[in-house]
Amino acid sequence: MTVPTLTHFAGGQRLAAHSTRTSPVYDPATGAVTAHLPLADAVDARRVIDDAASAAQAWGARSASDRAQVLFKFRELCLAHRDGIARLISNEHGKVLADARGELQRGLEVVEFACGIPHLMKGEFSDGVSRGIDMHSLRQPLGVVAAITPFNFPAMVPLWMLGPALATGNAVVLKPSERDPSCPLRLAELWTEAGGPPGTFNVLNGDKEAVDALLADPVVQAVSFVGSTPIARYVHETAARHGKRVQAMGGAKNHCVVLPDADLAQVTDALMGAAYGSAGERCMAISVAVVVGDATADALVERLSERVRALDVGVPTEGNPDMGPIVTGAQRDRIAGYIAAGVKEGAALVVDGRTHPRAQGPGFFLGGTLFDRVTSAMSIHQDEIFGPVLCVVRVASADEALALCDAHRYGNGVAIFTRSGGAARDFAHRVQCGMVGINVAIPVPLAFYSFGGWKESAFADHNQHGMDGVRFYTRVKTVTTRWPEGTSGASFTMPVLR
Repeated sequence: MTVPTLTHFAGGQRLAAHSTRTSPVYDPATGAVTAHLPLADAVDARRVIDDAASAAQAWGARSASDRAQVLFKFRELCLAHRDGIARLISNEHGKVLADARGELQRGLEVVEFACGIPHLMKGEFSDGVSRGIDMHSLRQPLGVVAAITPFNFPAMVPLWMLGPALATGNAVVLKPSERDPSCPLRLAELWTEAGGPPGTFNVLNGDKEAVDALLADPVVQAVSFVGSTPIARYVHETAARHGKRVQAMGGAKNHCVVLPDADLAQVTDALMGAAYGSAGERCMAISVAVVVGDATADALVERLSERVRALDVGVPTEGNPDMGPIVTGAQRDRIAGYIAAGVKEGAALVVDGRTHPRAQGPGFFLGGTLFDRVTSAMSIHQDEIFGPVLCVVRVASADEALALCDAHRYGNGVAIFTRSGGAARDFAHRVQCGMVGINVAIPVPLAFYSFGGWKESAFADHNQHGMDGVRFYTRVKTVTTRWPEGTSGASFTMPVLR
């Protein structure tokens, strides 16, 4: 069977690449190469960026209500094609179909929020700030902006950026992950079908060469990034050095604190989904359970071990498995390496995902892994594994649990499970983390709040979506107005409004 070569997207259509460099795209359930992805060179980048520049001014000049109507249509088309989009995600990422549909839905919630852009872009007005003088502010688009997105959410994260960027009147160049590019290409087609003008949503496929082109190009006014912390830091520093506005979301090591009064049945259900859903390949996955007291930890580990062993691991588009494969063979091997490191460092390996029957066959599969008696010095606690590995850390008190969370270099998301309102409120106020869940394991904010972490989980000053997204993709202009009633001659001093 001939393996197809994918394209870029510009001018409202798929665009064949100038570059001859390619990267394989895999079906993670079989390990087979399903497509070759072009890796952009300077010529490809120039064509795609210039096409966006040619469209930006006219799109930004259209009324906010007009742009919102296109977004409404885009949302409806995405919903109409949700099953096909979900299958594209599952076939290249490996997450199960239900999870892929859920990802699309969470992304479209931000598009829905952005459809209210006529209200969201309202400025301020002051009447009579001085005699005969009024003052008002307005928000205007930046022009061409870039979105650089990760493999783990090929629909949701692009939509988080596309919604506010397009609604506020910018043209977007999306550089998706090389691992699962088909979904972003399909979204670009649906945007065009919805009436989005050619050039307003382009896709530039590639690797570091494409990223560097976007970071350095003077046409690109802002860069939004989600990925690992080392790359987030690089994107932040490089884009800022070239005078661009930057959002850069990095890695995570999300902790779940379990107090002795917690409902362990609820905790077990929550941790199973939060640690092993999407094979742990989520920036908000729970990878550390910090349990207060040995008795609570013993009971929780006993409950979890049975459930982890019973995980249904299978082909994501067949039946209704709990968990699909890892995105690539290299990522699977990296996760397996961390499991081996945890054993070497002295953690108690309760369930070993490397021995799962699926892990022995074709495809990039691992079963769920559960460690107990993990310490903060171990690599499996310090590093973001980004796989189906849950570490249980035992502590003696709630204060020790809080200190463990705060000491970690990442500060993306954290959760606490307790029946005590006072303990939960105290924890939520004191913990050094950007997003907090109280009896909610994955506290991803809804579209009208902003998503973002602290410490090494985020760089620069703006979070994703919510009003932070509107602020990021616009700049404020302030206008001072006086209508003349006569002339009193020129003034050569600093104007004082009275």
